[in-house]
Amino acid sequence: MPRLLARDRLTWLTYAHIAIWGYFLYGFSPVVPLLRDEQHTSRTVASLHGTAFAVGGVLSGLLLPSLIRRFGRARVIWGGLAGVALSAVGLLASHPLAATLTWAVVASTGGGLIVNGVTAVLADHHRDGGAAAISEANAGASAVGLIAPLVVGSGVAAGLGWRPGLAIVAGAAGLVAVLAVVLRVRVPTGPPLETAGGRLPTPFWLVWVSILATGSVEVCLNLWVADALRTHAQVSPAGATAAVSAIIGGMFVGRLVGSRFVLRLPTISVMFAALSLSGVGFAVFWVATVPWLALFGLVVVGLGNALHYPLSMALAVSHSAGQPDLAVARTSYAVGVSFGVAPFLLAAVADRVGPHLAFLLVPVFLVLSAVAIAVLRHRVAAASLVSPLARSR
Repeated sequence: MPRLLARDRLTWLTYAHIAIWGYFLYGFSPVVPLLRDEQHTSRTVASLHGTAFAVGGVLSGLLLPSLIRRFGRARVIWGGLAGVALSAVGLLASHPLAATLTWAVVASTGGGLIVNGVTAVLADHHRDGGAAAISEANAGASAVGLIAPLVVGSGVAAGLGWRPGLAIVAGAAGLVAVLAVVLRVRVPTGPPLETAGGRLPTPFWLVWVSILATGSVEVCLNLWVADALRTHAQVSPAGATAAVSAIIGGMFVGRLVGSRFVLRLPTISVMFAALSLSGVGFAVFWVATVPWLALFGLVVVGLGNALHYPLSMALAVSHSAGQPDLAVARTSYAVGVSFGVAPFLLAAVADRVGPHLAFLLVPVFLVLSAVAIAVLRHRVAAASLVSPLARSR
């Protein structure tokens, strides 16, 4: 029987939080080459902004349990939004490398607090519909992510630079805060958070491995797909740079449509389908020697990738043994490690064998995720058989 998703004011409030973070995240990505020109640095040095985002993601995971224990979910989520808004304003007056790297860390830390806090809230608030709600929230972030580069780019074209386009984040955060007060929307308190010594069960760590693998897929594609398109599919440099939008567009559609499937099918089954779709899309992209076919493959990859993160987060919460906030905090480590390590691993391989062959790491990551989810399904099935036997005794 299909599960229902009732979108109330709290749901829309949490969607708005993730959308604002999505705008900053996708708006900042195309800024890195502009920062390289502005700061007169190498590509390697400019890529440290990506490392800064990874550091912020890990920091959010380290801080989240203690912050929620002391201040509660509501203050932590609003604090994360304030951190993102502060970073957007701080970048207005920041030009040295050290300053922009610092604000990138602050923004990513705040974004991690938002995403992890909101994920726990949606999972608790919607119960069986939690996976669909998380998918919808991320679909909204992807939609805003398509708009952000256009707004930032328009500012550059108008001679205003890229900073005003990102500063919009502060105004949006202020508007959401005012609406929350006027409409009296409050973030509920979650279950008591375990102490630092609290343990998460083995099924959670299987999901953690899956998040590590799928995070590696996403970051490798976002950062290095342009190189592969130029060398193998004869795509122009400008076209290859813009091709990332094909993935983002696919992710938006995938999350929007996928949320309907999650309401009707088991989350694990939809996760397998998403991984398979990513694999098919990657195969098309990898063998393509003409631009249109390669871009079509990337759209299909985006359709599959769309559900990796929201479904994994829903699985992480559902297999946390009643510790959703601790679970989402620990998933930040997986995201941080994947974003910090995977791109450098692929780049190191590419230096030896070229970007096209190096991209074969992507299906390896997809298979790793699929194996982890398969083991999880086996354990869940075994546990469901054991429980009735235990009750009959």
